[in-house]
Amino acid sequence: MARSLHLFAGLIAACLVLALVLAGPVRAQGFSGLARLDAEASGVRDTRSGLEVELYLSQVVPWRVFLLDEPRRLVLDFREVDWRGADTAMIDGEMATGLRTGALRPGWSRMLLDLAGPMRIEEAGMQVSETDGTAHLVVRLGTTDAESFADAAGPPHDPDWDFLMDSDPGQGVDPAPEDDLVVVIDPGHGGIDPGAQHGGVTEADLMLELGYEVARAVDRMEGVTPYLTREADVFVPLQERLTLARAVGADLFISLHADALEGLQATGASVYTLADEATDAATQRIAERHDRGDIVAGLDLSGQDDEVAKILMDLARLETGPAGDRFAAALVTALKDRGAPLTRRPRRAELLAVLTSADFPAVLLEVGFLSHDGDRDRLSSPEGRRPIVEGLVLAIDRWMIEEQALAPLRRQ
Repeated sequence: MARSLHLFAGLIAACLVLALVLAGPVRAQGFSGLARLDAEASGVRDTRSGLEVELYLSQVVPWRVFLLDEPRRLVLDFREVDWRGADTAMIDGEMATGLRTGALRPGWSRMLLDLAGPMRIEEAGMQVSETDGTAHLVVRLGTTDAESFADAAGPPHDPDWDFLMDSDPGQGVDPAPEDDLVVVIDPGHGGIDPGAQHGGVTEADLMLELGYEVARAVDRMEGVTPYLTREADVFVPLQERLTLARAVGADLFISLHADALEGLQATGASVYTLADEATDAATQRIAERHDRGDIVAGLDLSGQDDEVAKILMDLARLETGPAGDRFAAALVTALKDRGAPLTRRPRRAELLAVLTSADFPAVLLEVGFLSHDGDRDRLSSPEGRRPIVEGLVLAIDRWMIEEQALAPLRRQ
């Protein structure tokens, strides 16, 4: 009898709840990591029309912004932010008179800005870097009158945010059998990040369906345990996907995507690994930004400087990098063997955030292009996705045999 499918349990919500800017509720997967503020890059500055708050975070976290009266304050709530370096020195101007940060409740953080006068939120939004998953939050305020401020003040009612505040940050998952190969399957995008959209098809939804199909097929393999980084239409930050994989002891990480190129008729699947020329820069950024216990599984790098962390990550990649290349080659061959259409150049390398882990091999599989009518139709049905699923299973099986054969040589 097949084992029950291993899924990351628990939900967190990523809500952009704005006082004067309507945004929908978003849910994100559990195991939320700690985001760190880049205090030197962040700031609170007067503008010609009011005030601008600019915060740079090491990763995306759920957040909301609103106003409070008596006294007048701007409130920013976040899931787990390390506020070290945040103080009144960040304020440049007279519209904000004070800044305080601290814990709101276990797992939650708050920034409070004292305002010199009544203001209104004109704009609030967060941008996420596709390269390294860092987040840039900007809140712009303009002046208003006391009555309008009082009317707008107070946290907006949102049942999803209330549920989020009352829920635990995350729950554990069942461990895999000791000798099993652990394969983490990462359906790309989700929640506030729908990915490519074309012809009524959304990448996030399609990759979740494919992720389930792959996980069920892998679960039937002897000696292999699959995990999914998300099991619903939820937002999971890029670096958190890697943290989730480390939490279950990943031996292989496979991220699933389907692109869309307007005006072009690109078609077929392609397999990406981390570009060699980008590895050094990616390693340096991770060494600077990541928790020391979360860079290389099994190594406690607390107290080590960035250069030491970078050296250890480079050493780890001496093994995981080639292993990822071998799996990518096996996947291209297996997809071809199972009849899955491929691009003219199916083997590629790029600087992609989900491929930057040093402690397990990782590939990103672009299964096709939603902008291509044939690809979109093929990927929209289980039958059309079957060659992709079968190709992944075949590649994992072949790669596992190859890695077992190479194991004695590595020990020498």
